[in-house]
Amino acid sequence: MRYPTLILTLCLPAAFSQATFQRSAKRGLVFVPNPSYSSDNQIWISSGSDLTWYYNYGAEPSPVYSSAEAQSAFEFVPMLWGLSNDSFVDQVTTLIQGGTNITHVLTFNEPDGSSANGGSDIPPETAATAWIKEVEPLRKLGVKTGAPAVTGSPGGFTWLQEFFANCTNQGTNCTADFMTVHWYGDFQGLASQLGQVSAAYPNKTIWVSEYAYNNQSLSTSQDFFNTSTEYMDRMSNIERYAYFGSFRSSDSNVGPNAAMLTQDGKLTDIGSWYLGGAATNNVPNAAGRSWGRWDVGRGAWVTMAVVWVGMWLM
Repeated sequence: MRYPTLILTLCLPAAFSQATFQRSAKRGLVFVPNPSYSSDNQIWISSGSDLTWYYNYGAEPSPVYSSAEAQSAFEFVPMLWGLSNDSFVDQVTTLIQGGTNITHVLTFNEPDGSSANGGSDIPPETAATAWIKEVEPLRKLGVKTGAPAVTGSPGGFTWLQEFFANCTNQGTNCTADFMTVHWYGDFQGLASQLGQVSAAYPNKTIWVSEYAYNNQSLSTSQDFFNTSTEYMDRMSNIERYAYFGSFRSSDSNVGPNAAMLTQDGKLTDIGSWYLGGAATNNVPNAAGRSWGRWDVGRGAWVTMAVVWVGMWLM
């Protein structure tokens, strides 16, 4: 049992702050295009970028990354965001037949969340029907499938349980190759959430496809980034992760200090660290609009953090 050492580590997140952050093949991009400043879109694939994959909440690759060079270095992961009149399985199959390297897909963005807060708001039974039709056939093509990306609230686990039960009730085993986690809150909460997912689905790897500590001071935001990213890099069951912050601080809906670009489009320390570079000392500020984002599940799981992380590190 290593709880005393663990508690000390959690109390000192600043110990992970550094001028240059470690590089990692797990690191990907939640791509949020900037229609006003197209140069921002090129930052994420610039020379020296540590990123190897991206998703854009849609089934089709982003045109800005359509070049052969970008496609070879920057794997696209399609997402079935919600219910659609378009056939997801047909779209992905067409991409594969056309030569696009598709190895994984993501499904259902926060289906337990309301549309007002960015969720796809889909009942578990309806999602199960859509999965059987649009996702399960892709496994025959060798594509690995991600479980629906529920919110970090307690209701997320309930939704997932009902989703998989409805698949069984409809006569199909909806086979998710990996679990998908969203988290907006502090590191203790993130660690607890990951521990609970691992305990509930012990034979699955995990993708953290959205995470940030929203609406915090600059030092708190940086400490969270350093601590959480270092943690996910060394956890073998976390296969990939994508920080939510690929936009200017003036456009950030998770607070200016979580953004990877300043209001002028320069890399912040977090942005540069995420790409595997050195600190820039570029300080972000709002300098314009800023919205709040639902603080998903932050308080509910904090008290479990030490227990879960301790179990993982024994």
